[in-house]
Amino acid sequence: MHPAFSVIFLTTLIGAGQGLFLALYGVETGAHFDLIAPAPPVFFGGGCVLSAVLLVAGLAASFFHLGHPERAWRSAAMWRTSWLSREVIVLPAFIAAVFVYGTAHYLGSGASGWIGAFATVLCVALFVCTGMIYACLEFLQEWHTPLTLINFFLLGTASGSMLAAAFAAFTATQLLEPLGVAAVTVTALALVMRVAALARNARIRPKSSLQTAIGVKHPRIAQKSQGLMGGSFNTREFFHGKGMRLVRAVKWIFLLLAFPVPALLAIVGLRQGMAALLVLAFTVQFLGLVAERWFFFAQARHPQNLYYEVIS
Repeated sequence: MHPAFSVIFLTTLIGAGQGLFLALYGVETGAHFDLIAPAPPVFFGGGCVLSAVLLVAGLAASFFHLGHPERAWRSAAMWRTSWLSREVIVLPAFIAAVFVYGTAHYLGSGASGWIGAFATVLCVALFVCTGMIYACLEFLQEWHTPLTLINFFLLGTASGSMLAAAFAAFTATQLLEPLGVAAVTVTALALVMRVAALARNARIRPKSSLQTAIGVKHPRIAQKSQGLMGGSFNTREFFHGKGMRLVRAVKWIFLLLAFPVPALLAIVGLRQGMAALLVLAFTVQFLGLVAERWFFFAQARHPQNLYYEVIS
């Protein structure tokens, strides 16, 4: 598939915003049960601002993928059957819930716990909607697996947890260790599940062939031309157009930048008490996740490329 950077930034930005919110609410819940130290209002208020900024930035990035942005409101019309429409509805609702949650902490409202619980439901629903946009496509075998949904959740949570640890280094140092340990733990779990998805996809055998694509049963078929002098919508939107050497390079780049490198930076930052290393860990991990999402799209082999194999 063709990796559209508008969708890449949409999914990575909102994933980080969702993960950050879950870390914030996890801190409040843990403090309520005396499992961790309580955090000051600035941690929750500032964290919600960061989360909302990431979510709004992701929403803004999605508009660059629309041919007619002025008609964006119509994308919510098919909510009964479309996971994309459901995402379009849940995302603004979640942004509003994050804003209300941060405001409740700023005002010292005792209702913040209940508001956070409702926002958590919306957060999980948004993860499900975003992941199912791709996991529900049966003809794209690389995506049609529960691992797609699991990885969207874990990668976003890892990124947001790393940002929460970096933010705690400036606003709530008593939470630095538990948030840092949580970020490294989720990053390690995300690595395991992402490698599991890579291993699964490496074993996939296409269900279609050139014979079934063009309806000719002859055992030896050599396609010489697409039938057009240039590319078309099909060749632009359903194939990345890059060499396999680049695709393999991006795979190893994201496996390094999204997982072991930020985890090591976070561990050193925690031991040395260096906030700059935690900020660097989040930055490196986010860049790695951008590469991961590019690979996620590029790896998916659309069956129509069997028909257009020469031009693609």
